[in-house]
Amino acid sequence: MATTAALVWYLVIAGPQGGMVVLPSTFDKREQCTAAITEYQKQPAPAGWSLQCVPSASPFTDNGSAE
Repeated sequence: MATTAALVWYLVIAGPQGGMVVLPSTFDKREQCTAAITEYQKQPAPAGWSLQCVPSASPFTDNGSAE
């Protein structure tokens, strides 16, 4: 019996002083998330900011209590 894990991708923005912001919108596919980054990078952004796509299985997300 095979199980399939469906990942949800989050767009994470890191500031130059540290700290992270996870945007509330999610993406079903990594390609959708990277396309959002490409669109964002078309606008001038402050120096030192970085964007990254992080899957829901990442240790950086908080999924509540472990079951």
